[in-house]
Amino acid sequence: AMPAKVYLDASPAGDFRAMPAKGAGLAILKWVTSFPRNPEFGLPVVMGVICVSSAEDGEPVALVDARAVTALRTGAVAAVAAQELAREDARTVGMIGCGLHGAWAARCLAAAEYGPGLCFDVDPDRAGALAGALGWEAGSREDALACDVVTCVTPGDEPVVRAGEPRPGTHLSMLGADGPGKAEAEVEAVKECVLFCDEWEQASHGGELTGAVEAGLVSRDDVTELGEVLTGAAPGRPSDDAVTLFDSTGLAIQDLALCQAVLEAHRRGDVPAQRVRL
Repeated sequence: AMPAKVYLDASPAGDFRAMPAKGAGLAILKWVTSFPRNPEFGLPVVMGVICVSSAEDGEPVALVDARAVTALRTGAVAAVAAQELAREDARTVGMIGCGLHGAWAARCLAAAEYGPGLCFDVDPDRAGALAGALGWEAGSREDALACDVVTCVTPGDEPVVRAGEPRPGTHLSMLGADGPGKAEAEVEAVKECVLFCDEWEQASHGGELTGAVEAGLVSRDDVTELGEVLTGAAPGRPSDDAVTLFDSTGLAIQDLALCQAVLEAHRRGDVPAQRVRL
């Protein structure tokens, strides 16, 4: 069970999101921020906490760092989307945006045996640091777009993918546009692609698809949810020369899965945690 994400506006600085989900005997509420200008003040863009409770009796079980969970599940879905939607022979990775979430997307793609990769960021030092850590290279935005799997993890303030730029056969994962008014690709570029998303209602109102939906260029029938591809209910990539685009807006059910894994690791003694009594 996953009720819709709730936004609490904190303009002009950013916003808060409340994300509930229930499953596997647990219930969570993720309280997380997106304050894009925070790095100017030495603070992370994303901060928050996930409250984990027992779904059987309501007892609070854990408080988990939302920033760490968000970074890892964002990276994990980029790897899953590439495995399902990229060409079978796809190997090279183009990273556009190399902050915390971009770095974890790159690590997860590398763990899924994609690479070598090409890293681009408006901060060359950040791109260089990620490339050095993974044994990849730093380069230009155009270099990144020439790769087989292109993953964009930017603030979404302005497009980094323009119409006609992706090569035939490219797979695009757009991870940065996670709220109204944000976009990493031009509307015309989105229209040119075979479209997939994590969850239609959320993606159509606050994701990469939103601009194309509002312009009347994309409808529900044009978009396939990734879960349908994973379960075999719908086809994935239609041909080797198609350009596929996956719009990830981030789902609370993904956070729940990560929290379940954290709790299991803690019970095994693999992960230490401070214990408190409420």
